[in-house]
Amino acid sequence: MTNPLILGIETSCDETGVALVRGHELLFDAVASSMDEHARFGGIIPEVASRAHLEAMIPTIRQALDEAHVDLTDVDAVAVTAGPGLVGPLTIGASAAKALAVAINRPLYGVNHVVGHAAVDQLVHGAFPDRFLSLVVSGGHSSLLLVNDIARDVEELGSTLDDAAGEAFDKVGRLLGLPYPGGPHIDKLAREGDPQAIRFPRALTKGRDKEKHQDDFSFSGLKTSVARWVEARHDQGLEIPLNDVAASFADAVADVLTAKTLAACQRHDVDTLVIGGGFSANSQLRDMAAERCAEAGITLRIPPIRYCTDNGAMIAALGANMVAANVAPSALDIPVDSSMPLTVTHV
Repeated sequence: MTNPLILGIETSCDETGVALVRGHELLFDAVASSMDEHARFGGIIPEVASRAHLEAMIPTIRQALDEAHVDLTDVDAVAVTAGPGLVGPLTIGASAAKALAVAINRPLYGVNHVVGHAAVDQLVHGAFPDRFLSLVVSGGHSSLLLVNDIARDVEELGSTLDDAAGEAFDKVGRLLGLPYPGGPHIDKLAREGDPQAIRFPRALTKGRDKEKHQDDFSFSGLKTSVARWVEARHDQGLEIPLNDVAASFADAVADVLTAKTLAACQRHDVDTLVIGGGFSANSQLRDMAAERCAEAGITLRIPPIRYCTDNGAMIAALGANMVAANVAPSALDIPVDSSMPLTVTHV
């Protein structure tokens, strides 16, 4: 089959994403977000997200098909996020994908959400090299992956031991009194601040911790350090320089992520780095990664911001890789797995 048409469905959290991909070409990507419904709670409510997916699923599928000017019967395979993610939302997406696969008699592929964040870069920058490293950073994941074959052979080198980068940003945003989600607001403030104003800690970068966790990340202590610094200023009756706090905090996160990732590239003799996930939209991370990769002679690939947040294109792209690699389709009774290992690219 030459360049089969893949329908991808993503529902791991609060975005209902449906996309159509042919080879490495994105025909259309439709996304319905329920973020506004969660903002008043200061975080994602799984039941609210599940109901939103249920309501948005059919209209979003119809939109993707209409805008791509294809019929459902033109689809050659259906790919869906099987994990990791929230069980309720994952179940809605998987149920829809199974029903579609049965209705049009096409193969089903249950794929890994996190690996999809790396796979989507192909839609922008083309085919991957034989071997590369991927840093996937989002609200729930800070993962370092060695990719030998995006469809079949992914090795997890390291991950977050506590708060992921995006999660830490949301929590710091909350303590600074910023709206949810905190990431974009901190990013905006940081552009006007001095990243050297406050020296916040860089966890797991020195001594025995660095040796034991050379590829792992930890941002819980950093978050606590920011909270204590802000609290001390309050106790002294001093104004909180939000721009400088945001810039110094963001700089600490970007510094740790890029330093550890480039060290892993050199250790594994990899000359291409792909960064993906919702947090890869962060401007400090993008700028620092670009500067340090250029100095180290490493090719950096980061997709545009529209591909960074959860979307159907990433799932369709990974599904296209499954089909191209002749991976056997999933069974129609595949379960969803909220904690799917990152070494499992599909089920």
